[in-house]
Amino acid sequence: MSELSFACVDARPERYGAAPTLLFTLRIGESTGARVHALALRCQLRIEPRGRHYAPAETELLNDVFGEPARWGSTLQPLQFAQCSTLVAGFEGGTDVTLAVPVTYDFEVASAKYLHALDDGEVPLVFLFSGTVFTTGPGGLSVEQVPWHHEARYRLPVAVWRELMDLYFPGGGWIRLRRDTLSALQNYRSSAGLTGWDETLEALLGERAGVAP
Repeated sequence: MSELSFACVDARPERYGAAPTLLFTLRIGESTGARVHALALRCQLRIEPRGRHYAPAETELLNDVFGEPARWGSTLQPLQFAQCSTLVAGFEGGTDVTLAVPVTYDFEVASAKYLHALDDGEVPLVFLFSGTVFTTGPGGLSVEQVPWHHEARYRLPVAVWRELMDLYFPGGGWIRLRRDTLSALQNYRSSAGLTGWDETLEALLGERAGVAP
């Protein structure tokens, strides 16, 4: 029976993807000497928000995710970040593999709100592994399950996430709106003679504050 170990040793942005993607380097070890013919690996990533401190400005923005700081003792719970899978080629002893993890900037998703609120430092991540291991030995091909207790922790630099977002959404982000809301915004923009969406929203915010556009 094989004995696997997992560690995350690096993370970098995918610079030429169709959508924002982080590339994590996983280091996989096998300690019994068995040859791994292939590994169908599944991974669930979670953010562990209790694993870092937050500056006052970050705390204010995180109210939308966790509520008032007085409640954080009960609300500061793990956030689902991603679920992904990869097929690992055969190896003996150990190997490094790249795990591609799609990332969203959709503010309807709690993890995106959380990451946007961070100015600096690191994001505490935990990788929870499962999957199927195919090994070869004197008895031929064997099939095993990756035990559920396998996990790895990694502290993703906030700078890496911001670099990724700047590659795909330079200097900006996006929010999802209902079609009728978008149509109303488009009509307002046209009637007011405005040329950009930032100007349109700034004008609306100014009207709400009692400032002429």
